[in-house]
Amino acid sequence: MSTKPPPRDRLDPRARTLWRLSGLLGALPVALVAVAVAAGLVRIALVPTPVAAAIALVVTLAAAVGIWPYPDLLWRHWRYEIGEAEVDLQRGWWTTTRTLIPMARIQHVDTRRGPLQRRFGLASVVLYTAAGASEIPALADQVAAEARDRIARLANVNDDL
Repeated sequence: MSTKPPPRDRLDPRARTLWRLSGLLGALPVALVAVAVAAGLVRIALVPTPVAAAIALVVTLAAAVGIWPYPDLLWRHWRYEIGEAEVDLQRGWWTTTRTLIPMARIQHVDTRRGPLQRRFGLASVVLYTAAGASEIPALADQVAAEARDRIARLANVNDDL
């Protein structure tokens, strides 16, 4: 067990709305497919209408879990901290994952903004090491830019390669 205190910084609160909207956009096709499959099962007389409707409802409700409670849990348990020697990431409500990324290992850092993130004024900071990429999602644009610049400075990332 680590004696190091948990990271102190939180993601932007707008992350919850962003993740809900993303969940909705992901759940809509699932719900449409569930309804289409249920209708097809009724049409070919494989199952009665109430059973098919119940199946479609259960699938749609399962997809809806990602739309409402999950973004709050995800946001509540996501923390990060940019220290002089490392970036500390902690996430997860069921299983907590803590990642310490030494500044000396960071090769490249950038910000990423998808269409929905731009709409909400958010950006992600992506840290690249030889082991792969790690991300601090859903920071306010200005906070993300400052975090990117600070990490690049502390990691001695040279932009003139």
